[in-house]
Amino acid sequence: MRMILKRKNKKHNILLLILLILTSVIILSLIFINYYSNKAYPILKSYAESETKKLTVLIINKAITKQLYDIDVEELFKITYNKDGEIILIDFDTKKTSKALSTMTSLVELNLRAVEEGKIDMLELPENSLSNYNMELLSKKIICEIPFGLTTGSSLLSNIGPKIPVKISLIGDVSTNFSTEVVEYGINNALLKVLVNISVTTRVILPISTEDLNIS
Repeated sequence: MRMILKRKNKKHNILLLILLILTSVIILSLIFINYYSNKAYPILKSYAESETKKLTVLIINKAITKQLYDIDVEELFKITYNKDGEIILIDFDTKKTSKALSTMTSLVELNLRAVEEGKIDMLELPENSLSNYNMELLSKKIICEIPFGLTTGSSLLSNIGPKIPVKISLIGDVSTNFSTEVVEYGINNALLKVLVNISVTTRVILPISTEDLNIS
């Protein structure tokens, strides 16, 4: 009878010990994951935002560059001369500028939506504009993958660990407008610069969070 009780107590103690060890491991793991997540998140967020901004600006610049080939900039202005043939007033041609801005806005939105939805074949950009990007990833709606080892801060471990996908989403409308800047050019001359200003808000999507990013 005593032998049976001893065996039962021994088994009970072993089970308690195993349960205690498992509970301790789980608690320590949760503490470690929480600590490391808090440490890693700002690094992942910064890298993801940087990559998203870089790609968005590239798409905008390439889209506008392509569109500008079809625009005669001088036609965007109404120029008024005095009797001596000197320019006294330069103003935008409202109809032509509105049409140009509308086309640019649509082109930028089209390309950003195409990347967001992984429809790479719908991109309207100059050839090889995205040659530095993995087209297979882009077709899966992923703009880049961040190695988790990057969060260690070690160059030796930066490419180690699971890959964290980064996605992009266009929020709201793309805002575009023209502006001008006049600078001195030689003697008694001025250079008129025509600037295209574009503002877009994108959402950076990570598996653990999302962040909105305004890019101008």
